[in-house]
Amino acid sequence: MRNASSPHITLSPFQLDPPNPKRMRLIDLTVHTSDRPRPLSQEASPSRWKTLEFRIYAVFIFCIVLTMAWIPTTLSSPTHPNYPRFRSRLSQGWLFGRPVDNSDAQFRAFRSNFIPLTLAAAGYLVAKFIRTRLHGSKPPSDNMYLIPFNFGASIITVVALHGTSALKIFAILTANYYISKRSGGSKSGPICSWIFNVAVIFLNDWYSGYRFRDLTSSLAFLDSFDGIYPRWHLSFNITMLRLISFSMDYYWACNSPTGATEVSTEKQRQTTAHSESMYSYLNYISYALYPPLYLAGPILSFNDYIWQHRKPLTIPRSTVLGYCLRFLICVLTMEFILHFMYVVAIKDTKAWVGDTPAQIAMIGFWNLIVVWLKLMIVWRFFRLWALASGIEAPENMIRCMANNYSVFGFWRSWHRSYNIWLIRYIYIPVGGTHNKIVNTLLVFTFVALWHDLTFRLLAWGWLVSLFVVPELAARYVLPESKYGHKPWYRHACALGAVFNILMLMAANLVGFVLGLDGMKFFVQQLFGTAEGLRFLAGASICLFAASHLMFEYREDEKRHGIMRKC
Repeated sequence: MRNASSPHITLSPFQLDPPNPKRMRLIDLTVHTSDRPRPLSQEASPSRWKTLEFRIYAVFIFCIVLTMAWIPTTLSSPTHPNYPRFRSRLSQGWLFGRPVDNSDAQFRAFRSNFIPLTLAAAGYLVAKFIRTRLHGSKPPSDNMYLIPFNFGASIITVVALHGTSALKIFAILTANYYISKRSGGSKSGPICSWIFNVAVIFLNDWYSGYRFRDLTSSLAFLDSFDGIYPRWHLSFNITMLRLISFSMDYYWACNSPTGATEVSTEKQRQTTAHSESMYSYLNYISYALYPPLYLAGPILSFNDYIWQHRKPLTIPRSTVLGYCLRFLICVLTMEFILHFMYVVAIKDTKAWVGDTPAQIAMIGFWNLIVVWLKLMIVWRFFRLWALASGIEAPENMIRCMANNYSVFGFWRSWHRSYNIWLIRYIYIPVGGTHNKIVNTLLVFTFVALWHDLTFRLLAWGWLVSLFVVPELAARYVLPESKYGHKPWYRHACALGAVFNILMLMAANLVGFVLGLDGMKFFVQQLFGTAEGLRFLAGASICLFAASHLMFEYREDEKRHGIMRKC
């Protein structure tokens, strides 16, 4: 990229918001990541926001968004014929005397335990503050003294959550540590660690976390002490990623120099190895069970975790408070949706009999919005906890779900920390771009099975892999480097974006909302009726206009030195 000669604002690598902006910019709606800021781009096109074309797009999309919100609201009305079918799924709400759709099991668990989780986070932060004060009045050069504190906090957390099942967790972690350290720099280390961890995931699912009584009747009494969250094996998939991270990072550390390299960016912290002594059991347990990120992530690599203790980041209080405000806005947005759009209950009870294709599509779309919001809220809560304790984990949800038009970009912005993990520990080791399609299929197969050992998610993984092919073909046939200056190019890209968005929605509806049977019914309504075809044509026009707005939003980011691959 060519460097601009004009001055530019330099962002702190660890700042989530621009320093002292004169006014709120449109691009500030997207959370800033800790990537190194770039000079203002000369490659970005002149702004089109005030052109007649984009004014028309904006007004058109504004009206469409209002309609998209109105449809599920009317479907959720007590006067709707299908309301009795899903009424039993609703709970007492707190907004405007309306019931709330609290039927999503994952978000219900988080929502019901929000206050206990907040108290636990506050207790951890207070204990850390006391430990820091006890360390001495002089600020230390590093935070390695907090490793034993996190080790102790990890033990308390795991025992409180899982009771005697903590013994099973420590047995698995110790076995993985032994495999990794025993192998040293041998290639057998990562291979054995991968085999062991994949086997553990399958066995955890098969035996539902195991029971002590299945080992011997004399240990049956231990099963009664199961903690606050007995189903430890459901959250262990996240821990498994950390075990692989430790094993692979240790293997690379044994086979690469570990000089005093400057580590100022997130990527450098992930890829720069430590001396072998840093890969100790104490550091390993402290990392694998680090309380703020233990249950749900975001996923932090072992190297990054240790670097942030060796060379602590300066995270301004304003950054933490700003991120807290973002989190609260997300929570309130979710509450409004759950109080006015009962789309999860409608989906679960299949209460769409007699609905038009447009109405069924909006049930699916807003279910995807709920999935996006619930994951973002959970991840941002735990990331906020980590930020407040001085650890910066990767941001998972960079863009709104509806601000994606590329299969690759969608995945990079949807579960970013997991994507970083997949690239470092699977995609690059198996060959990376040398065999992009096959390696992508391998990655998404792993992703599907890692989420849940079901055919529905396996179908989702394969569909996403399949939808990568048209995008790769389009990039090859119409490269931006050759045709980007042509007037028709962005319109051709918008047509491709329409196809991509429809395919992405189809794959995610299969994997996370409707399932194969529900999707089959929707496709029949969409392509088997004249009304369905009219809706598809209208939706494609809307997506065409929306794609242009997404393109321009990214061009606006370039003009301000923000370069994202999503």
